[in-house]
Amino acid sequence: MELCLYTDSVPDLSLDEALDLAVRIGCASIEIAAGGQSSAPHLPLAELLGDDQRLRTFRAAFTSRGLRIAALNCSAWPLHPVVGPTHEAVIRDTIRLAGELGVETIVSMSGTPGDGPGATTVNWVFYPWPADAVTLQARQWEAAISFWQDIAGHAAAHGVRHIAFELHPLHLVFNVPTLLRMRDAVGPIIGANLDPSHLFWQQMDPLAVIAALGPAIRHVHLKDTGLQAERLALAGVLDTTSFDDAEDRAWVFRTVGRVHDGAWWASFVAALRAVGYDGALSIENEDPYQPAVAGVEEAAALILPMLP
Repeated sequence: MELCLYTDSVPDLSLDEALDLAVRIGCASIEIAAGGQSSAPHLPLAELLGDDQRLRTFRAAFTSRGLRIAALNCSAWPLHPVVGPTHEAVIRDTIRLAGELGVETIVSMSGTPGDGPGATTVNWVFYPWPADAVTLQARQWEAAISFWQDIAGHAAAHGVRHIAFELHPLHLVFNVPTLLRMRDAVGPIIGANLDPSHLFWQQMDPLAVIAALGPAIRHVHLKDTGLQAERLALAGVLDTTSFDDAEDRAWVFRTVGRVHDGAWWASFVAALRAVGYDGALSIENEDPYQPAVAGVEEAAALILPMLP
């Protein structure tokens, strides 16, 4: 395993500054966003595609520092009734760029359709009732499986071997059963981007998830989550308070180690090692309570000694 930096953790830094930071904190690889839900501050997708000179310059920024690109991230809303076609294009172009760069893994999200013609946003069915919601979910899965079967063929044609879905609520694939359902339907090109932060607030056990998914884990994010007890007692984990009002939320993302201590994270790394995972551990920092660079440095200082 190797330490990795997801450059969206430090969006205010230039690409060169982000890569220099990665080297300084001991990273061997980089995850970089190409669009979708990210503004992609470090990767101009349209400019790089098909431009050999720009591509060489971009690649050299990594190789000159001894870094590799572990994954391109195109987490998006590909089945969204309004922005879906635009986000699908981002995913397809990211796969094309991955092929040109020799990157075998993309990180994305499964997406969720709306509730039929005229829909203006996604409709995520999280409760098996009423009956028409259950029927809607069945139709959504049919659409999603067909979509990702097509994307999987596109990925294979460009040398991308792994499509790692972040297990993220509001998307059809958000836990172990839904990841395995998509993988069974589409094939082993579908895997998981294991981000424990989303598992924590859903009251899932990341160590049990690792054991259940095993070789289906193709990428890992490092991010912690803190449950804020007083608010949690009143609002529950489905709290819709804005992320801008961090102190009033039932849960917030935190820097690795701020909530779960070093012993827990050592068990996390050991569990990954036990199922044969030897890829990137990518720092994704979204802690609202500290500066971005400080959070990245703190996470690296905790995790790096745990790696061989």
